[in-house]
Amino acid sequence: MRVNNSIKYVSVIIAFFALFLNPAGTQERKIILGGKAGWPELSVQDGIVSGTGRFGYESRQLDTNGRRLGLDTDMLLDFEGSSVTDRAENYSVDSDSSVISQNAAMGKSGRLFRGTGGIRLRGNSSSVFGKSGTTGPFTIEFWLNPFIAENGEIVFSWRSSRTVAGYPLYQFISASFFNNTLVWTFSNVFDGYTKNDGAVTLSGYKAVVPEKWSHHSISYNDENGCLEYWVDGSLESLVYVTSNGREAGGSVHSMILGVVADIEICPEFTGLADDFNLVRSAVSEDDGSLLCDIYGTEGGRLETMPIMVSKGAALKRVDAVTTVPEQTDILFYVRSGDNFFNWTRSEPEWIAVNPGEEIADVKGLYFQVAAELLPDGAGTKTPSLTQLELTFDEVPSPLAPFTVIATPGDGEVTLSWSYSVDNTAGGYYVYYGERPGEYLGRTAAEGRSPIRAGNSSSFTVSGLRNGKIYYFAVASYSKIDDRITGELSKEVFARPQKKTEKSVRQR
Repeated sequence: MRVNNSIKYVSVIIAFFALFLNPAGTQERKIILGGKAGWPELSVQDGIVSGTGRFGYESRQLDTNGRRLGLDTDMLLDFEGSSVTDRAENYSVDSDSSVISQNAAMGKSGRLFRGTGGIRLRGNSSSVFGKSGTTGPFTIEFWLNPFIAENGEIVFSWRSSRTVAGYPLYQFISASFFNNTLVWTFSNVFDGYTKNDGAVTLSGYKAVVPEKWSHHSISYNDENGCLEYWVDGSLESLVYVTSNGREAGGSVHSMILGVVADIEICPEFTGLADDFNLVRSAVSEDDGSLLCDIYGTEGGRLETMPIMVSKGAALKRVDAVTTVPEQTDILFYVRSGDNFFNWTRSEPEWIAVNPGEEIADVKGLYFQVAAELLPDGAGTKTPSLTQLELTFDEVPSPLAPFTVIATPGDGEVTLSWSYSVDNTAGGYYVYYGERPGEYLGRTAAEGRSPIRAGNSSSFTVSGLRNGKIYYFAVASYSKIDDRITGELSKEVFARPQKKTEKSVRQR
């Protein structure tokens, strides 16, 4: 192996405090993650983002509950990129006069609209608004932050026509402000519905407050004709588009679209919007499916990278600097082992721990810590994790022999050294090779490098080639665990050679 004493632990800040020997012959050490020095790379960061924690330091907290693609997703504009794109890839952007804004309800960015046209989208043949005929069930949801909420401002618009009995019938779906509430109008889109000149209207009753985010959703259930409008988790309006206006006992007026037409988002609206989501199912907020909460109820999880310590190390305690609002929580887990390359998500097993409490039977060359962050039941609060501190007992690496001498012989080299002055040394390993600093030898009769020499002060390496130079170093191993080795001694070298009778007489 090539020995490189400059190797450092990657992505982990290690701070050593209170270094001392205890009766068991171990040293107490600490590893700090986060805090003043910031967070290292994490192996898992699911639903977790960077935030500001205690004392103004960088923390880890829950990500906002941005929408994710699902099997029923027809359109998803999450506004997280520099340009507007439909993540479901069913709608193309025909024009866009909005600009990106760092003021967002979900994720890191939203869009700013200035009443100058908004976003125009064209659906493909598999989308809800990209084909003629029945729509089936659907739900439209989004976040709004109006600057004024002035009468007539339009947030959603679809306009087309349909031929019925040989006559063209003008159709439209719109959502616009009136008296600081959002009013939805569905005109001539429900087959056979003739009341109110074919228009179905749903209006909110709570005022939409300017310069404040609010969540809006409207859904249509084609099985019972239910059309319902929700704001911030509260039902604002509900209509059954049936022959008798009730849930049962009447026939449903199906929603049918005519000529394919574009949809417009915030064409005449001044303010901010975020996360426009259209799904091909009727989702009611009273069953918790839409979740207008800021943080997802599932919470989030982070896992550190496996942290290399030393063989035989035992984790004693995990301390955490956290902010945990009422009803939120952070759960901690640890695991350990000597070879993390064969670890899986579940093996070795994670062990639940409580910060500040003593930990037993967690030992190994590597430690790993996980944390689950859980929001409150309303999804409005997130806990945050500012710092993790791992306290562990480490078996100290014994000191190398101070002096090593190499004496060449016939096909062999005898090494002798002074015993280590460290009373934790239980024996010695001999390293050898054919290049300086590279101890990759494998030809010696005693075996490959390194060779276990036991608790002695000399060792002969045989089976070497005469005339060839070899390089050697000696390291001590711990009497507690022979896998724990210290640094190498100063390198020595020798060239084996066969002594002739003449050379012997000359001596």
